[in-house]
Amino acid sequence: MNLTFILGIVGGFILILYGMAIGESLISLNFGQLINFVDASSILIVIGGTLAAVVASFPAKSLARFPKHIGIILNQKKFDPVAIIDEVVEFAQIARKNGLLALEERANQLEDPFFKKSIMLIVDGNDSDKVRAMLMSDIEQLAVRHDDVASMYERASSCAPAFGMAGTLIGLINMLQNMDPTSGGSSIGKDMGVALVTTFYGVLLANLIFNPIANNLRTRDEEECLCHQLVVEGVMAIQAGENPKFIREKLEGYLEQGATGGEGGGKKGKKGKKGGDNE
Repeated sequence: MNLTFILGIVGGFILILYGMAIGESLISLNFGQLINFVDASSILIVIGGTLAAVVASFPAKSLARFPKHIGIILNQKKFDPVAIIDEVVEFAQIARKNGLLALEERANQLEDPFFKKSIMLIVDGNDSDKVRAMLMSDIEQLAVRHDDVASMYERASSCAPAFGMAGTLIGLINMLQNMDPTSGGSSIGKDMGVALVTTFYGVLLANLIFNPIANNLRTRDEEECLCHQLVVEGVMAIQAGENPKFIREKLEGYLEQGATGGEGGGKKGKKGKKGGDNE
């Protein structure tokens, strides 16, 4: 369970509500004034406009995967590079004792289709350059799909404040149109407050909902791609007949390099035994 995501979202809303309810002091709360931040037309403009813009920008199949995306975010321990290294070393030991053909039976037990495909490619005796090119192409395609998913939430994040501003402009226009010079401007403050609520909604949605979702999806993408890359490097080393101990040291060094933002990390990785897809 991704507790940081949950705590961040829930804690953010609690603190914001607390700030909205503060009266004359930090311990004096007036929950009645929360009603000042509720406006049906503002909700329709901001949420409705944002959803409409996202629906118009992306295919229906991408929008239908929203529940899956939330599940990916909440499942924090989905990708385990250490477990991948252990499994690669196990395959290396089998290959060193019994040859590459002996890997087929063990490969059929793998739940990770990418890992299984990688092992079967070297078992079938394919050229190492072709194997690497094929696997790297799969990683690149995976990264592109993940980028499309994260872009959907980034699009929503950019639209929400824009529609918040549009709602504010609508409110101000209505306020000016309804002003009566003969009755004074006693309602201007109230009308202005209602107009600004839409901006508040837009900023809240963008920074406390959509941006965290997009950032978490990109983090999952980096974790999965790193795990994939570990598989590629491990399988290539197994095909080359390298010592299992050397393979472990090599992959652990690659993992450390990826963790510090080196060239080996980021968008080139692999996934664990039960790895998933942000798609």
